[in-house]
Amino acid sequence: MKPRVYVETSVVSYLTARPSADIVVAAHQQITRHWWETCRERFDLVASGLVVEEAGAGDEQAARERLEELAKVTLVEASEDALSLARQLVVSGPIPQRAAQDALHVAIAVTNGVDYLVTWNCRYIANATMRRQIEAVCRSAGYEPPTICTPEELREAD
Repeated sequence: MKPRVYVETSVVSYLTARPSADIVVAAHQQITRHWWETCRERFDLVASGLVVEEAGAGDEQAARERLEELAKVTLVEASEDALSLARQLVVSGPIPQRAAQDALHVAIAVTNGVDYLVTWNCRYIANATMRRQIEAVCRSAGYEPPTICTPEELREAD
């Protein structure tokens, strides 16, 4: 059985976006495209209705491209347990209220038992200083958290 990976919205956004003039963003886009083309076959990719909702917003053409890529992944549910865990992640402090949607991404991944949550959101999700706190809240709620990482981290050595 392949490891399951929750694909957060930033990954599909970087995958389909026009190349950025910002060198860091451009590098993330290139890494994401390479990962999507070469590494993703080792995993069962999942996303949620929240990812679909976020990916479907904004520029119509860009949204269409994001949704086309998301059509290739399995959708998992945002259960009542996920909503409760998301609230705990906000109330307990690792994720601020203004980033409640990010808490919900984490909670959906956790409650669906995925192995990895892949994201470029390094402010509130793939953040080394917050990761330990996120994991502690998940474990105190009775869940084993996934490994939270970027596409760059979730690849085999070249």
